[in-house]
Amino acid sequence: MGKGFFHVPPAVNEPIKSYAPGSPEREEVLNTYKELYNSTIEVPCYINGKEVKTGDTATMHPPHDHKHTLGTYHKATRENVEEAIEGSLKARQEWADLPWEQRAAVFLRAAELIAGPYRAKINAATMLAQSKTIFQAEIDSACELIDFLRFNVEYMTQIFDDQPESTSEAWNRVEYRPLEGFVYAITPFNFTAIAGNLPASAALMGNVALWKPSDSQVYSAQVVMEVFKEAGVPDGVINMVMGDPVMISDVAISHPDFTGLHFTGSTNVFQDLWKTIGNNIHTYKTYPRIVGETGGKDFIMAHKSADAKQVATAIARGAFEFQGQKCSACSRCYIPKSLWADVKKYLVEDVKSFKMGSPEDMGNFVTAVIHEGSFDKLASYIDKAKEDKDAEIIVGGNYDKSKGWFVEPTVIVTDNPKYTTMQTELFGPVVTIYVYEDEEFDDTLKLVDETSIYALTGSIFSTDRHAAAHATKALQNCAGNFYINDKCTGAVVGQQPFGGARASGTNDKAGSKLNLLRWVSPRLIKETFVAPKDYRYPFLGED
Repeated sequence: MGKGFFHVPPAVNEPIKSYAPGSPEREEVLNTYKELYNSTIEVPCYINGKEVKTGDTATMHPPHDHKHTLGTYHKATRENVEEAIEGSLKARQEWADLPWEQRAAVFLRAAELIAGPYRAKINAATMLAQSKTIFQAEIDSACELIDFLRFNVEYMTQIFDDQPESTSEAWNRVEYRPLEGFVYAITPFNFTAIAGNLPASAALMGNVALWKPSDSQVYSAQVVMEVFKEAGVPDGVINMVMGDPVMISDVAISHPDFTGLHFTGSTNVFQDLWKTIGNNIHTYKTYPRIVGETGGKDFIMAHKSADAKQVATAIARGAFEFQGQKCSACSRCYIPKSLWADVKKYLVEDVKSFKMGSPEDMGNFVTAVIHEGSFDKLASYIDKAKEDKDAEIIVGGNYDKSKGWFVEPTVIVTDNPKYTTMQTELFGPVVTIYVYEDEEFDDTLKLVDETSIYALTGSIFSTDRHAAAHATKALQNCAGNFYINDKCTGAVVGQQPFGGARASGTNDKAGSKLNLLRWVSPRLIKETFVAPKDYRYPFLGED
């Protein structure tokens, strides 16, 4: 099952387009944005090759313009979900039996469709659905999804090439079988690339997937499904259903052929799903694989030797790009007292220079948070910080939901290292800073490690190599992705495999072959060329 005589196309990272003023890509995406904005769509469930419209619909609105309606999507019934599962199980064997290079070709074609004819559409849809600036959309829905699709093919061939030793007497080989059943993929609102990758990575390895995108991302998920269909993903291999998440999960996880969960989302939901899977363990034909990436309380730690401007820039980008709605977003910082005055000056200047508004205006650095629930949560924490004696807002702190869910990028400074916003995941444009005494570097490292239940991303800024090495060791368990002299966001497929531990997930590293290994069940085949004809071993001989 290895590469054999085939040489797959090289997996290279998709170049990021600039969208600079006057560039052709800028004009194309703005025209596409306007075209989508001025039209309405009806998103069906995709079940076994059919577009299923149930009549039970919900509306879709841009977060930055929530009174405008982009269209509607149809919610699946219990019977629809059951039909999707049964149809995928019927499609499973034919898809699993398809030679690996044929499956690879489907997803390589999907990558090229996104890189070319669908690029403007998938970016514009992500700008509208999730209020991403064009740069944030480009690095997500275009480049990262393309990279996932291309590199997953390369990783698949690496997996297949990993074979045991053989002898002249016997040939040993490992067959990397798809799992026996269906994989349930639950995807979040914040990354179109994750929405596409979670069902696609399992499908590439020969599995079939039931995909439930976030209600807040259906608009761009529809484009992903269009790409999959045009690329040649067979009917039933990836079914997309929307609607009541509790009902859909109940149907999927109670099914005897449920064989894997591929999840990105909230910690509480993942933990509840894990508990339900455990309670249902006697129901299943095989032990399900559980892969999840959840929350983070990601940090930037600065040493007294750090460059203040670099630290401030890392906070400005790491905390506020895409309104802090990245699992990896910086939300707590530890700055030495000797560096604080300069970091504060640069950071406040940067935040005050941000423009906020619709992503259609490409002069805007930040836009709106995803929905009213997020807006209200963030507003409540900002209001509390205004009242608390151990917290001070040094920039930002305002919000307005009259047109969109707009929350100003907000910087809180606290003298309490366990202040609520130092520990609680807010998932928005709020960062909290604790200033420590220079000589308390070691104690502060312990604080960083002990303050949060999460362990997703973090970074150390230091020009002192000993301090950087010491922090790297001390913070070993509190970040699955750790950065030295860089912000804690921006993992690139093929370069920084992504995932965290502790409450942040199972750390199965999306964007690497480690993740793909979870979607196969190896079978060892030993073929003996000349089999023995006598049971007797030499030791049984007489003296």
